[in-house]
Amino acid sequence: MEERRIQGERIRGFQTTAVRRRDHHFDTLKFVERLKAEGFTEQQSEALLRIFSDVIEESIQNLARTMVPRDEHTTLSYTQRVDFAKLRNELTLLHNSELNPIRTDQERLSSEITRLGARLKEEVQRAQSSVKLDLNLEKGRIREESSVHELKVKETDTRIEKEVGDLRGMLEGVKFSTLQWLIGVCTGTAALLLGVWRLLM
Repeated sequence: MEERRIQGERIRGFQTTAVRRRDHHFDTLKFVERLKAEGFTEQQSEALLRIFSDVIEESIQNLARTMVPRDEHTTLSYTQRVDFAKLRNELTLLHNSELNPIRTDQERLSSEITRLGARLKEEVQRAQSSVKLDLNLEKGRIREESSVHELKVKETDTRIEKEVGDLRGMLEGVKFSTLQWLIGVCTGTAALLLGVWRLLM
């Protein structure tokens, strides 16, 4: 760690690795000139330039340490290809050793499925015939019940019409009685009011 005092300010320069040849990707002279234009002195500008250079150099070194070298990458790639080739061979052998029993089971299952399919087809045809017969019988029964229900509905309609006619007659009688009562009440009220008016006059 290096410390300097420039015009009463304390500037620290950090250095964590050995100094190597620096390959800056920016114009250092232009950087110093711009700092001067912003109000920094030449010593302050150079100190900031050194600090930024050290930071950039350390960042580049950290980046280089995290990168995989080409030889190591080539070796790793070759090792992975060999491992994949071995795995492919093992999978091929395993597939061939287990394929014959699987094929035998598949053929057995196919014949069983075919037999079950034929049996299922027979059962379905038998069930369809039975259902058709039941449907025909049910249709005949429904027709008979429908005719009986139609007769009952007609009888019920006739009875309802008769009762509605009776109710209408009753309503007409009630209306007439109510109207007579209202006329009597209105007439009595008018006579009473006329009598009271005469007494008051």
